[in-house]
Amino acid sequence: MSTSNGDNNSDSDSDMEELEEMAHHMLICMNIYEYWQSYVDRTPCHNSVLSGHEYVQELLNGNPDRIYDSFRMDKHVFLRLCQTLETLDLLHHDRHVGIQEAVGIFLFIVSHSIRMRVAAERFQRSKDTIHRQFKRVLTALCGLSPRIIRPSSRGETPPEILNSPKYYPYFEKCIGAIDGTHVAAWAPAQKQTSYRGRKVLITQNVMCACSFDMMFTFVYTGWEGTANDSRVFTDAVLRPENEFPFPEEGYYYVVDAGYTNMPGFLAPYR
Repeated sequence: MSTSNGDNNSDSDSDMEELEEMAHHMLICMNIYEYWQSYVDRTPCHNSVLSGHEYVQELLNGNPDRIYDSFRMDKHVFLRLCQTLETLDLLHHDRHVGIQEAVGIFLFIVSHSIRMRVAAERFQRSKDTIHRQFKRVLTALCGLSPRIIRPSSRGETPPEILNSPKYYPYFEKCIGAIDGTHVAAWAPAQKQTSYRGRKVLITQNVMCACSFDMMFTFVYTGWEGTANDSRVFTDAVLRPENEFPFPEEGYYYVVDAGYTNMPGFLAPYR
C-alpha cells in the first residue's frame, strides 16, 4: 500500500509541474502578444500597387530610354540575356520571382551602386528576397562568363588589323592587347593595407586581354591594389589552372610596358 501511495504522489507532483510549466509558457506568450499589439507597427511594408514583376513589364513595354536608364541595358539586350541564362540552364524561375525580375533586380543594383534596401522598396520585395535573387543572378553570370570571355581565334590576323593601313603590316600577327586597371574592392580591415593603392582607394589589380573588336578574351582578378603589374601578368600566364589563351606560334599580344618593364614588348611567352 505504501508503494502505491508513493507512486500516486509522484504522478501528482509531475502533473503539477507540467501544469505550472504550461502556465508559465502561456504567460510568456501573452506578454509577447501584448507587446506586439502595443509597439509593433502592423502597417504593411510593401503595399505599392506596382509589384516588381509589373515594374519590369512596364519598363519593357514603355519608352526604350526608361529601361536603359534603370538597367543600363537596351531592351533587346536585356531580353537576350534572360533568354540565354534560361537556355543554358544557368537560371530558373524561382517560386515567387521570375527570371526577368531577378535579372532586373541585379542590374538595378549594380548599374546604380545602390543599397539592397532601396531595391527592396523599388521591387516591393523583402531584403532577404533581394539578397537571394542577387546571389542567384551573380552565380549564373559567373557561369556564363567562360562562354563569352574567350578568344574567337588564336592564330588568325583580325580584320581590324588586316583592313587598316594604319596597323597593317606592322601588327600583322597581333591578335589582341593586354593591360590592367584598378577596380574598387571591399577587403577586411586587417587586409586593407595591401589593397590600398597609390591613390589611397581600396582596389584590386585586374589584368585584361582584349581583341581589336573591343571584346574581352581574358580577365584575371583578385590581386591586391598594391601588387605590381608584372607580378600579376606572370602569375596569370604561368598558372595552368588560369587557362590563359596563348596564341598560335608566330602570333602575339601587345602588352603594356608596366607588365614587362620593356616598352614595346610583345607577348606572350610560354
